[in-house]
Order: sequence, then structure tokens, then C-alpha cells
Amino acid sequence: MDIYTLIFLVLAVVIFWKLRSVLGQRTGNERPPFDPFSRRGNDAANGGKTIDAQPTEVRPGDKVVPLPRRAEDGTVIAPADPSAERIAAYAPAGSPLAAGLAAVASADRSFDPAQFLDGARTAYEMIVTAFAQGDRKALKPLLGREVFDGFAGAITDREQKGESVEFSFVGIDKAEITDAAVRARSAQITVRFVSKLISATRNKAGEVVDGDPVVVADVTDVWTFARDTGSRDPNWLLVATETVE
Repeated sequence: MDIYTLIFLVLAVVIFWKLRSVLGQRTGNERPPFDPFSRRGNDAANGGKTIDAQPTEVRPGDKVVPLPRRAEDGTVIAPADPSAERIAAYAPAGSPLAAGLAAVASADRSFDPAQFLDGARTAYEMIVTAFAQGDRKALKPLLGREVFDGFAGAITDREQKGESVEFSFVGIDKAEITDAAVRARSAQITVRFVSKLISATRNKAGEVVDGDPVVVADVTDVWTFARDTGSRDPNWLLVATETVE
């Protein structure tokens, strides 16, 4: 053995003992590696105390899935039903209307009363305007068969008499859901519209035979919309109408 080999051997022994004194040796009682995703690991890392995470800011458009929470006694608190919260803004809790809307929401998971009313308002304006103009093509995709037949018949009768309609849609003062139910696979919702319109019907000679061309009239209509919850078509159709005098 030459002098260089001896020197390297001594250095190796010295390094080994240094490492042993710094790192220690396994005794079988070491703590397991820290797992940041484990509740037990988080508790141990914080001296046995549980630290509640700060809520993450939710941005508009984010998809949030409500998770169950635990009460102080350890019992699980189920997350609030988002459909129930949406319904509460349009129907008193425990009322027949709330039960009807809940049945619709159960049959159609995408149902939202606010979005439905927005669509119903738009449909109302489109339908009354198309009817005044005698536009059967615009009416057909918005109406159920019986209602379309009734509207088309009234338009035909008007045309045969040579009558014309002057019409201006002023606006909707109020739209409220008054009834809701699910019958078989058909979800049905009734809406009461209070609107302002200017409408006058003239005969062949141009004389006003109905309405007034300058007076804004208050009109109340009760319309029922329906949708087949088993269909992929998300559109609602007008299936019944009633004008309140």
C-alpha cells in the first residue's frame, strides 16, 4: 500500500464519521415523511393544531362544486341546494309555487328561474310583434301546435277581411311566474305579463276598427310555456294564452 492510498483511506473514514454525526442513524422511531395533502400531516406540521385554509377567491365564470362541511360536533352539514336558493327568490318557501319550481328543477337540472324569465320576456315581445305583423314563419318555432293554429287562423281571418295592424311594443312593466308543474315529461310554467303596447287595427278603407294608433294601452297576458324534459331541445314553447281584461 503506497502513501497516496493510505491518505485516501484516512480521508474516507473521516468523512464517514462526519456524516454520521450530522445525519445521525435510524433507530426505527423516525417520523414518516411529511405529506402536504394529508390532514394528519398538516396537523403534525403545525404542532397538532389544525389551521383552516383561507377561502380562495372565486372569479365570475368559475365552476364551483359545493363540498360538505362539518359542524363542531363532527356531523356533516350538507351543502345548500343551489336550485333551492334560486327558487327562493321567486317563490315563498313551502308554497305550491316553490314546490312546482322544485319539481321542474329536479326534472331539468339546467333550469334557472332568472334565465327562464329573461327568455320568456324576449319570447313575449317576439310573439306579440310577429302576430301583429302576420309573420307565421317567426311564430312557428315559438308556439305549440294548438296555439300556432289559433294565431295562424286569426292572421288568416285578418287577411281575408283586408285588415292591417299598426303596432308598437313599448315594454314590459312586470313578468312574474305564477304557476309551475311537471306533467309526465312536460315541464310547464305560467307567467303573468304586464306590458304596454300601441295597437290599432284598420279595415280596407283605413278606418280604425279596433285599438288606438296613439294611445299606449296596458295589457295583461297570462301565458304558459312548456318544455319536454326528455328532449335535447332546450327551448320552451308557448302552449296556452289568456288575456286578462
